[in-house]
Amino acid sequence: MEFVDLEKIVKKYENGATSLQEEITLRNYFTGGADVPYLQEYEYLFHYFAKAKEETYTKNIQLNPKTSKIKNLKWFSVAAAILVLFSLFIGKKQQDAAVVKEQYAHVVKTLETLSSNLKKGEQAVATLYTYKYTINKILK
Repeated sequence: MEFVDLEKIVKKYENGATSLQEEITLRNYFTGGADVPYLQEYEYLFHYFAKAKEETYTKNIQLNPKTSKIKNLKWFSVAAAILVLFSLFIGKKQQDAAVVKEQYAHVVKTLETLSSNLKKGEQAVATLYTYKYTINKILK
């Protein structure tokens, strides 16, 4: 392989722009013994990749199922649902109490207005009776 082509492919490899065929060419060249001293680091890199590809893990992996978290999650969801229902119940009671207080205040205000109007009317009627009594005295 020519050095110019090799350098171009190495530059493309560094930029991550090589095709699979070009990477295979690089791997074959560097694992077969590169004779270019300033590209020696790539030879080490491709030898490492070849060794890492052959490595396997032979020990058994023991997986412990964690069912307790799933059960806890179910209980948490049940507790959350109960809490939401309880808060809705309490909130509804408080809202109803607030509405009743508001209605009571409105009724009290209306009755006070009615009472003051009746007192004005009573005073006007009392004044009329006073005039009538005075006129009756004068006429007799």
